[in-house]
Amino acid sequence: MIEELLQSSPGWANFGIFFLLGAVLLLIVLGFVTYGILAERKVLGYMQLRHGPNQVGGKWGLLQTVADVLKLLLKEDIIPKAADKPLFIIAPAIAFAPSFMVLATMPFTDKFQFADIGVGLLYYIAVSGLTVFGMVLGGWASNNKYALLGGMRAAAQMISYEIPLVMSVLGVILLTGSLNLNEIVTHQEHGWFILLQPIGFIVFFIASIAELNRTPFDLPESENELVAGYHVEYSGFRWAFFMLAEYVYLFAMSALITVVFLGGWLAPFGFLDFIPGAVWFALKFSVVVFIYIWLRATLPRFRADRLMEFGWKVLLPIALANIFLTALLKSLFF
Repeated sequence: MIEELLQSSPGWANFGIFFLLGAVLLLIVLGFVTYGILAERKVLGYMQLRHGPNQVGGKWGLLQTVADVLKLLLKEDIIPKAADKPLFIIAPAIAFAPSFMVLATMPFTDKFQFADIGVGLLYYIAVSGLTVFGMVLGGWASNNKYALLGGMRAAAQMISYEIPLVMSVLGVILLTGSLNLNEIVTHQEHGWFILLQPIGFIVFFIASIAELNRTPFDLPESENELVAGYHVEYSGFRWAFFMLAEYVYLFAMSALITVVFLGGWLAPFGFLDFIPGAVWFALKFSVVVFIYIWLRATLPRFRADRLMEFGWKVLLPIALANIFLTALLKSLFF
């Protein structure tokens, strides 16, 4: 019944179904954010020989993040007197909206995807780049020097690292001949691209850390220097929107790495095909999220100038060399 309605001409029934499915996905993502933050705090705690949250919600602190969210929603929404009020208000929404939009083309299984478009990978990269506008606007509109510095760092870092990020997946595109995320997964039936494109994967993963503003590339928010960076003047639910965007992007980027390099919902070996694809996707996705958390607990923050040098002088040449090597190998052996 639902498939027939979706295939029919656009109408209120289609709108209602897509709206409900979108609401369900939003609830799933919010659930991930809630317990992803808790998992991060617990893992960081154990890696630093402490317990992490263990008071609210029993021994495991299962309701700690829920309590934190309620606290943020009940806090006073303060707007600085000298701030540019319209831009200050809209900046968090501009930062968050693209993080949820990119999930529209993400194939979680071969049967669960909202929009199967031919350029899904390009769509993700293009839309995710819009978030930097929200960060820069938030820093500028706050009328605070620390916030402005954080916004400018975010723009410089995210735009610079987006170049090697895009170039690192060109090898995958050369091998598959497609920007469609479903086709990229199906091309990995006989070998995941993490094995066929190890250099591209390493460059992509490092650049993705910078795109997510996570340690050791969290320069836009470095509390040691900028207090809190571009959102230093934000409070309450508007600050929560910036944090929500950050963790939704963690969800989206981990899902993208799973799809592009780890075979998506495909089993690692043929004899394991009886296990549902959603289970394989969830397992791979969880491993990627854990590695992001692990790096946060392990590595110190880069210096700002070293960060930019690393992106332009190291990652970019390696990404270019990977494209050349992939093209050469394809012409010789494929």
